[in-house]
Amino acid sequence: MNGDDRAAVLTPPPDAVVPPPPTGRLERLAVEALRRRLGDLPVHVRLWNGHTLHLGTDPVAVVTLKSRRMLLDLVRNPDLQFGEGFMAGEIDVEGDLVALVEAVFRAGAARQSATRRPVTHSNPVRAARDNVHHHYDLGNDFYRLWLDEQMLYTCAYFPSPEATLEAAQIAKMDLVCRKLRLSPGERVVEAGCGWGAFALHMARHYGVTVKAVNLSHEQIRYARERARTEGLEARVTFIEDDYRALCDSADVFVSIGMLEHVGPGDYQELGRVIRRTLGEDQGRGLLHFIGRSRPGPLHPWTVKRIFPGAYPPTLGEVYEGVLEPHDYAVLDVENLRVHYAQTLDHWRRRYLASRETVRRMFDPCFERAWLLYLSGAQASFLSGALQLFQVVFAPAGSKAIPWRRDAWTEASWGGAHGQV
Repeated sequence: MNGDDRAAVLTPPPDAVVPPPPTGRLERLAVEALRRRLGDLPVHVRLWNGHTLHLGTDPVAVVTLKSRRMLLDLVRNPDLQFGEGFMAGEIDVEGDLVALVEAVFRAGAARQSATRRPVTHSNPVRAARDNVHHHYDLGNDFYRLWLDEQMLYTCAYFPSPEATLEAAQIAKMDLVCRKLRLSPGERVVEAGCGWGAFALHMARHYGVTVKAVNLSHEQIRYARERARTEGLEARVTFIEDDYRALCDSADVFVSIGMLEHVGPGDYQELGRVIRRTLGEDQGRGLLHFIGRSRPGPLHPWTVKRIFPGAYPPTLGEVYEGVLEPHDYAVLDVENLRVHYAQTLDHWRRRYLASRETVRRMFDPCFERAWLLYLSGAQASFLSGALQLFQVVFAPAGSKAIPWRRDAWTEASWGGAHGQV
């Protein structure tokens, strides 16, 4: 939406009758509480009777509350009730939804205390299985509507902002393979393999064998069928199980997009799994995960409706919980936050083009919930509320450290894409 379009949506006609504010004492108190809580946001809030609160200048959106109850719920618990109201159709947004949520996140970050708030929850196997089923077993046809051709549901890597989503996902897989310095004949264990694209990519282009685990029945079924169709069954094994069941030794451990679902209470267990996989003094690994710059829980509505049990950790929490107890040294850290914002922009635009199909597959409530989730996730990475970390690690005395840092990403060495 350009500036002219936004102005047309947000500016009333010159002869419009301005509705009065609510007259009831409770409503007046709620309106003032909402105004204080939101502050000087670039947004207008329209009440059910048409009265509009002008909170800031140059508004990016008009938020319409369709009932008195919605106003009271929003004042009582805005972090949860905005999402609940939006998905139920009790809240409408005219204008730029991503810019609206980004403004809210930036305002919230400015008010947050820097006090450390440790989180210790864990996800036992049964809970982890239920959480995965809630999100990832919605049906492959749903995800196929808005993911790339290979069904990669993690941050892409854009060599340039103009790159296609398909090209950026391939670039991400090659980037990870180069950071791991994969060589033909090596054994790789992948924890949390999604629909299998990365495991198959490693086997096909880098000559390794892969054992990949995942709790999602839908994803594992899809991955096994793809391995069979592409003739890679002998080199890639997909296992429907929890990461804690891994007992195979390997040269490389990799996890892309799983750590967010582990929970800090289980980080030491994940560290023991990695140590069991790599042995005492060899191997290397990479953890790719959504994180934060300081400790704090994931947004409560996202946990309730989209990602139950999820937690985005800080680098410190991952190092102290997963790596330090087993004397692993961090070799490299890269933050791909802007790349995830770009990835989500592609997903959101594809999703918008498929909204009618999603409504037919599920219902309007589901369709609006996922629109808010994708928009809010993009806003989270644009605002810095969330980060995307790639951490390369190895035993403290490892000789796997290259002489030059650019060797992590250069494509000239023998294992590069297409040379195996």
